[in-house]
Amino acid sequence: YEPRSLPKKIFNNVLEMIGNTPLVRLKKIPQAEGLRCEILASCEFLNPGGSSKDRVGWRMVFDTQKQGKIKPGDTLVEPTSGNTGIGMALAAITYGYNLIFTMPEKISEEKADLLRALGGKVHRAPSELDHDHPDSYAGIALRLSQQPNHYMLNQYINPSNALAHYDATAEELIEQCDGKIDYVVIAAGTGGTITGIGRKIREKMPNCKIVAVDPVGSLQALPGTLNGPAGSFKIEGIGNDYIPMVMDRSVVDYWVKTDDQESFEMARRLIREEGLLVGGSSGTTLAGVIKFAKEHNLGEGVRIVFSCPDGARNYISKFVSTGWMIDNGFTPVSSLKDPSHPLNNISWSCLLYTSPSPRDS
Repeated sequence: YEPRSLPKKIFNNVLEMIGNTPLVRLKKIPQAEGLRCEILASCEFLNPGGSSKDRVGWRMVFDTQKQGKIKPGDTLVEPTSGNTGIGMALAAITYGYNLIFTMPEKISEEKADLLRALGGKVHRAPSELDHDHPDSYAGIALRLSQQPNHYMLNQYINPSNALAHYDATAEELIEQCDGKIDYVVIAAGTGGTITGIGRKIREKMPNCKIVAVDPVGSLQALPGTLNGPAGSFKIEGIGNDYIPMVMDRSVVDYWVKTDDQESFEMARRLIREEGLLVGGSSGTTLAGVIKFAKEHNLGEGVRIVFSCPDGARNYISKFVSTGWMIDNGFTPVSSLKDPSHPLNNISWSCLLYTSPSPRDS
């Protein structure tokens, strides 16, 4: 055991900590799945705000400020699943902006509480409303942004979303892997990560393929026949019933669909078996990796990099909780059974207290 040397640089602010996230080689899960290809997890959840969206939030605020569209003291309004809002908040604190966020009701309370702790005001909206509905979280943000000195950066159409990954994330992955990557696998949300990384990979590593993973119920995959009907899903931060403007699907070579069940189970396996404290969409992505690797018979010598966008601490009350998994039908109650417990297989009737019969007088 040799402790890592501490970085010599002293950061001037929290924004300088964003990026340069590590790659970790998975061991137990690939072995258990019978896979011989190399699978590397890009640990974006180790950014200071806890997700890859730190890169996006900072870049959008920085670029918009540089363009003269906003100034310190203004109020930034953003529709978010939480992570982009957190990344924006880090920049807003550093540069001096006020914050208002709108979120779907299905998003974890942990994220909403963190946004409030960072100084933001949070408005919730029904999750089932279409994105373009006036009372959806996007519709509410649009109305709020029309007030004086309020501005919506809008990650769904903002080119800085993709540029954050084109200029930084993709370059980091190429350098970390010494230019040896065969597949990059990313879950599809706003499309910024896929678009930015995909475009840079195509320029610098044309033989590397981009695989996008989309939740069942979302309509982003191609061909459209992969999608099935639009529907709800509990996984957060990815999937849409429309195609965000920032998403360039032409950079994607393959699409894979995964459902909530396999996503949450795989996220819990990443925590338990690999020690990576990831969020649910990381489980989505790895489930897609395993499906794709098996379907295409990817063997020894093939290197796959997949993104782990955010961390488990956003979801302590959700999929991390066995109770939540049981309540939502993802884990059977029987999973709580402990065969080693001394009362195992003892029926309730045997445990009922029976009062002694009265003595004969």
